[in-house]
Amino acid sequence: MLGVCVCLCAVFTQVLSQETEEPVTVSCTEGYTYDKVREQCRDIDECELLEDACKGGMQCVNHFGGYLCLPKSAIIYVTNEVDPPPSPEQVPQVPVVPPNQGHRTRHTGGHRGSQTSQTIRCSSGFTADEQNICRDIDECATGIHSCGPEQTCYNTRGSFTCQCPPGYYRNGDSCVDVNECEIESSCQHNCFNLIGSFLCQCDHGFELAPDQISCEDIDECSLSTYMCQYQCVNTPGSYSCECPPGYQLQGNRLCQDINECEMGTHDCQDDEMCWNYYGGFRCYPRNPCEPLYTLTSENRCICRAPSECQGLPPSIVYKYMSIQAERSVPADIFQIQATTVYTNTHNSFRIKAGNDGGEFFLRRSSNVSAMLVLTKPLSGPKEYVVDLEMITHHLTMNYRASSVLRLTIIVGAYPF
Repeated sequence: MLGVCVCLCAVFTQVLSQETEEPVTVSCTEGYTYDKVREQCRDIDECELLEDACKGGMQCVNHFGGYLCLPKSAIIYVTNEVDPPPSPEQVPQVPVVPPNQGHRTRHTGGHRGSQTSQTIRCSSGFTADEQNICRDIDECATGIHSCGPEQTCYNTRGSFTCQCPPGYYRNGDSCVDVNECEIESSCQHNCFNLIGSFLCQCDHGFELAPDQISCEDIDECSLSTYMCQYQCVNTPGSYSCECPPGYQLQGNRLCQDINECEMGTHDCQDDEMCWNYYGGFRCYPRNPCEPLYTLTSENRCICRAPSECQGLPPSIVYKYMSIQAERSVPADIFQIQATTVYTNTHNSFRIKAGNDGGEFFLRRSSNVSAMLVLTKPLSGPKEYVVDLEMITHHLTMNYRASSVLRLTIIVGAYPF
């Protein structure tokens, strides 16, 4: 808070007098006017005379010879060191100025008719110049102020003030750091005090806004498509991963297929078999045999009346498998192998049905096995039924037999 001491000192200009009847001219210093009754110079109250003398919400304080504009929070100390008015003998008479000599003014003191010159007495913070007029002393320029080395001196009319840099407050002749975080932190999240300033930081998942005070959410989902395996959901300060139906979240970002068949969450009937695939399940009959075929073992059907099965394979084995969508190719996905090996025989393998689009290729691995190769990426969910045939030739007996493996391939809806 600014404190200003104002010394109310009587200031007047004594004018040389001459006992004459000619016209006279009286001149007072700046800020004073001549009082004809008391025959002396008196101070002009600019605060009452001038409307809106001070700008910017400052208060006007009248001062002998002028006025001060001070903050409304300033404490003003007033001392009534006023000189007693002069006796009538000490009041100088108005000097006579001959008409042909123009305007002249001489400052004198003492009794009437005295020729002794006198210097005007100025209030604190002012000094008389060569023209005997009170001028403000710039304490900051002359170095007679009391501001500390960390403070900046600002000259005012009749005085001076000491101010500290932004982020500091004045404590005597020193400047002390202001802890903005304790006084009035404007940070939205976290405030860290610095010497002469402060720093705002945001919680995890947020970043500073351009105003360096507010915090904005970071949209982690927009940073990378690899944040989540399926779907990324942004939340204030964080994010979460979601999986499609038939999957469950594994860890923070991966999706794992739910095996409804093992968990017992399927709706297959007693005469049906539950088959799990990526993202779901399907129900297949426990007896897959078609008419004319009889179930002999699990998933194996044979024709017991060869005369009725002419043109049909004597046996069919049913198999099921699941693959993910958009699998990279080429890829080995299934191996077919003879269960019984005879001497002097030769086995050949082919895709008999279910490959109209050329999605598969059967590569012979040996005399008793072959590998089904995926040649095109498949989209799902979709089901493919492929008949893989093994033809056996007996070299010595000129005997030929065939068997079919009916493979059901279920492609999931997603590549995971």
